[in-house]
Amino acid sequence: RNAASTLEDCLDSILAQTYAAWELIAVDDGSVDDSPILLQKTARSDSRIRVLSPGRIGLIAAINLGNESARADLIARMDSDDIMFPERLQKQFDYLCDRPDVELVASRVELFPEEQIQSGYREYIRWQNDCLTPKQIADHIYLESPLANPSVMFRKQLFERFGGYRDGPFPEDYEFSLRLHQSGVCMAKLPETLLRWRDSETRTTRTDPRYSRRAFDEIRAEYLARDTRLHTGRPLVVWGAGRSTRLRAANLKAHGIEFAAYIDIDPNKIGQQSLGISVHPPEWLDRPDKQFVLNYVANHGARQQIEAMLHNFGYEIGTDYLPVG
Repeated sequence: RNAASTLEDCLDSILAQTYAAWELIAVDDGSVDDSPILLQKTARSDSRIRVLSPGRIGLIAAINLGNESARADLIARMDSDDIMFPERLQKQFDYLCDRPDVELVASRVELFPEEQIQSGYREYIRWQNDCLTPKQIADHIYLESPLANPSVMFRKQLFERFGGYRDGPFPEDYEFSLRLHQSGVCMAKLPETLLRWRDSETRTTRTDPRYSRRAFDEIRAEYLARDTRLHTGRPLVVWGAGRSTRLRAANLKAHGIEFAAYIDIDPNKIGQQSLGISVHPPEWLDRPDKQFVLNYVANHGARQQIEAMLHNFGYEIGTDYLPVG
């Protein structure tokens, strides 16, 4: 919608793909700038481009309309302000053909323009680009969204089985990934950088309340509360007894999840209680009867130190603990 300033670069990157057997379904969500003119001009010169103009129906409906209209078995997501590397479609197509067990594949991404990227977002992309294998994605999916949505290619049958993107007070791409994960769908990521992901102050993820921190926390808690690993009878322990951590963990309590203890390294917190739950030092976890730990500490460096301590106690990620954003 209203993407005239970036649309030509996006379209050029699609036209430059080394894999040529594609169709482009361009959904114009009621643009009032020159986007429709640019789309129609490009479509007249290339029969692989189909333009859908449903009027102003909103982001989720537009995405789902594009998915429903696709005639191929594989769908590659793309946003109108991003740029594909020339090998993107070929590499993802080949991977899904070679790996029938994988139903969705993403790629590493490169942020641009360089001068607008803030340190926090840069660190997020560094983490995301290191989250590659199906196990890494499954183990870290409650920490942050591990996939750059415009970098994914998935089998259309996923859309048909799970009903596409949902509209609600939550980030639709993260909710879709969580839903697939909870249903046992195998997702992977190629180690190559195949997409340039544009950052700007006006992007939807910065301006729409569906992408706020609170929205992420609430949808994350909804799916985490249903994760079978939290329902095996093992006591649940939250690492992090600070106020912000307890507030985020409270989203789980709203879904009926109870905690046995908090863990913290702050001597001023150890020995205290919060709503009747005691705060213990990390050594409390070094015991034969392993608890199941939810590591709610968000700071990247501190989280890595906590994971090192847990590994020293014999805890394994995905089996004995999960990082939670």
